[in-house]
Amino acid sequence: MLKIEHFIKNYGDFHMDCSMEVLPGRVTGLIGANGAGKTTIFKAALGLISPDGGKIRILGKDSRELTKEDKRKIGVVLADSGFSGYLTIRDILPVLGSMYPKFDRAAFLGLCRRFGLPEKKQIRQFSTGMKVKLKVISAVTHDASLLVLDEPTAGLDVIAREELLELIREFMEKKEENSVLISSHISSDLEGLCDDLYMIHKGRIILHEDTDVLLSEYALLKVDEEQFQKLDRQYLLSVKKESYGYACLTAQKQFYLENYPGIVVEKGAIDELIVMMERGEKL
Repeated sequence: MLKIEHFIKNYGDFHMDCSMEVLPGRVTGLIGANGAGKTTIFKAALGLISPDGGKIRILGKDSRELTKEDKRKIGVVLADSGFSGYLTIRDILPVLGSMYPKFDRAAFLGLCRRFGLPEKKQIRQFSTGMKVKLKVISAVTHDASLLVLDEPTAGLDVIAREELLELIREFMEKKEENSVLISSHISSDLEGLCDDLYMIHKGRIILHEDTDVLLSEYALLKVDEEQFQKLDRQYLLSVKKESYGYACLTAQKQFYLENYPGIVVEKGAIDELIVMMERGEKL
């Protein structure tokens, strides 16, 4: 659905060289700290910024060769985009209808009512959660095959986030080949939604893993100085000095459970993964 090969972009001191792909039928997550390059990737995939090098293929075509019909197969939610605040839901119906020949008016209105979005209020009077829901509802009701969602759950409470995630799951159930590329700062959203995760740091992909493998096989080892000196380090990805000794990230949890019964082995989580991969010393 989307394949990025050595996409290069330079902004002053920031240099990006990134490769990744989104396969049909999968939800792929992109994680990383602010400024790592997540939004740049999203905008590049959508043709909103031009590359300094590399290739981007989307829906099987070079991104520069997409037709208007091709672009209609992509549902988009970007943090810095949205509808005019002076419009109402009723006002945007003809806009969506003219933009997307396969726009499902009945499904759109049904979802707006399901999630309590007032049809006659101006969008500027909506809460943050309501505005985001409107953008996601618009993205999933015009027969898209690929959703590109940049931080769709940012600033939302737990209930609003779960409602949005449910919309994404329903989108995936519609057609077997449907796919999603999503970023989020909220690790629990991605852990329960994504099939695989890419981690970006300073413009480069530093990790790609299936989510179930990450959650089952990655772990954080917490050891004191003496334990660290005796530790087999061949399966350690990074190490970070702590007040108690060392935190060590591994993708071979079972090895350390079986061979070092006296050390603390904690289940891997996305937040810890980000910290360890960005701030830990690589081995």
